Amino acid sequence: MARRNRSRQDGAGGEAAGALYHDGGSLRPLSPADLSAIVDHAFDILATIGMAGLPAAGQARAMAAGAQLRPDGRLCFPRDMVRAALDRAPRAVILPGFAPGRDLHIGGQRVHIGTGGAAVQVLDAADGSYRDSTLADLYDLMRVVDASPHIHYGVRPVVARDVADPFALDVNTAFACMKATDKPIGISFCDPSHVAPIIGMFDTALGGPGAFRNRPFCMAIVVHVVPPLTFAADGVEILEKVVRAGMIPQICSAGQAGATSPVTLAGALAQGLAESLAGLVVVDGIAPGAPCIYALMPFISDLRTGAMTGGGGEAAIANAAAAQILAHLGLPSTVSAGMTDAKLADAQAGYEKGYTVAMAGHAGANMINLSVGMLGSIMVASPEAMVIDDDMCGAILRSVRGIEVSAATLDLAATDRVVTQAGHYLGEAETLKRMKSDFHYPALADRQSVTDWVEAGRLSIWDHARTRVAQIRAAPPPTHLSAAAEARIRAAFPIQLPPDQ
Repeated sequence: MARRNRSRQDGAGGEAAGALYHDGGSLRPLSPADLSAIVDHAFDILATIGMAGLPAAGQARAMAAGAQLRPDGRLCFPRDMVRAALDRAPRAVILPGFAPGRDLHIGGQRVHIGTGGAAVQVLDAADGSYRDSTLADLYDLMRVVDASPHIHYGVRPVVARDVADPFALDVNTAFACMKATDKPIGISFCDPSHVAPIIGMFDTALGGPGAFRNRPFCMAIVVHVVPPLTFAADGVEILEKVVRAGMIPQICSAGQAGATSPVTLAGALAQGLAESLAGLVVVDGIAPGAPCIYALMPFISDLRTGAMTGGGGEAAIANAAAAQILAHLGLPSTVSAGMTDAKLADAQAGYEKGYTVAMAGHAGANMINLSVGMLGSIMVASPEAMVIDDDMCGAILRSVRGIEVSAATLDLAATDRVVTQAGHYLGEAETLKRMKSDFHYPALADRQSVTDWVEAGRLSIWDHARTRVAQIRAAPPPTHLSAAAEARIRAAFPIQLPPDQ
């Protein structure tokens, strides 16, 4: 059965005016009965097993709202309490860019693709070696995000291992991401005390005190739980500070099936959902109805070694199901995909990234983290891999867009005219009209004949990617951060990125 066209031009509701976005949701890995069973099991986990480790202030708020303390100290959340918090939670979040034209509408089943992770190495395209990632690498990768049309947002993809001090690391990470792109960005914090000064830096960048609260272009990536079913105390404290400051949190549950979550995919999904809903209750206790994005990311173990594997079919179907579950509950969603176990941008990377990202998109994930630029089970990042992945994501988004079925696309008169006259559709006005609107053309993938490709030098997609990255590096840097604001930031903070980077 043909699907309706789910691609629209938007000028309201938070998406950039005139932006093309796509609705997923046609892929439903779970039947209605299976979906209900997993959700009910998550509510049962919270009501009977509960969570450990919630700091005292959060525990007091939760108990005032109806949570109950077990004799062993675990805090249980009755179903009605969780449902009430769920009813107050926003069904969509406007995620601003630094500039208004970059705003994203996170909710429903709109699909957006972005980066993520905390890789500690970079693949050097010049010699194929792996080296520690640096602040300059972070800036480079975020420049690629800015220049890539099918990457909608940039969560810090690498750790700047050349910045040792934790405060300097957080400040420089935030600054490099902000300077490199005016798309929405996301960072994490090493310590709760770093939240206020970094938001002050964002205020300076936007023009003055309180400016960031009005345009919170940077998400806080908060790991609020340590699976199984234990709150991360520092994460909860960071969560409270960012919510009160008007920063949009993306709270993460990333249990590893067979290690920190049940080995069955259904059990892993239910535990992860329980941990996500526990985070929802904490956010609701801090500020009822505060915007929040829920990252339910079921990671998978290779049970032969215990290591995390991101490229398997289990990861693909589990994260697609996670998107379906969060959409069912009406929560703005994030899942993970594209976490190939390959160490190079090779055939393995291509097929593992392709089906994991495609399934997440077709399932309607609002945000697909870790989907571009990552190699080696998210331990390595590569700008060349990122531009290849951007090319891939353009094709995937076109497939998510679906097929338009209408009187214009099923034109009996046009078919009659062609078969009785020219015998082909090449000269038809409709063909010319839809040449660009209905078809996606890759920037890097090669569509030449074999003969033409050989005569052109037998260039691989990696060769084209190296050229594209060199072009991005050579292009003028983004100018959304004014020189005056940058000078004030450099005077007030220990910025290590060179001014002419």
